[in-house]
Amino acid sequence: MGGLRDQVADGARQHAAAYSGDQDRPLAGYARVMGVFGALVATATGVAAATGRRAPADVRPWDVVLLAAGTHKLSRTITKDAVTAPLRAPFTRYAGRGGPAEVMEEVRDTGGLRHSVGELLTCPFCLDVWIATGFAVGVVFAPRPTRLVTATLTALTGADFLQLAYARAQRAAG
Repeated sequence: MGGLRDQVADGARQHAAAYSGDQDRPLAGYARVMGVFGALVATATGVAAATGRRAPADVRPWDVVLLAAGTHKLSRTITKDAVTAPLRAPFTRYAGRGGPAEVMEEVRDTGGLRHSVGELLTCPFCLDVWIATGFAVGVVFAPRPTRLVTATLTALTGADFLQLAYARAQRAAG
């Protein structure tokens, strides 16, 4: 059995080297992160099946709007807000100011799991998948609180856009 495992590991290393070329791409770290994601989804699916929970019969357009805007806001909050920097600090390095109330950060390590987690925590597009999936699980297990959370985050998203529009109007008037 060890021989087969070694062959698979060697093949994976060769493919990773061929893929990465001269760049340091932490494919093993990405695979671990994907494995965690898959395990969480599989666990939620198994628990839902074991407890008789079902997905909603229909998803209304308004629910999609709440989920999309809520996912966007939570993702930006986790990946870019200055106040959430302590969550990212073990994986990132401050690189400067970003947009309003946001910071820019660089991933600290150049390879492995720490690098992969750093990329996840600094990329709102990457984190969207995790958050949207978490909200989908929330809709199955706790639809009312999930709807409240996504509605609140949607309101914050709207408030952010209003703040930006107000600042732009002030600059135009001044």
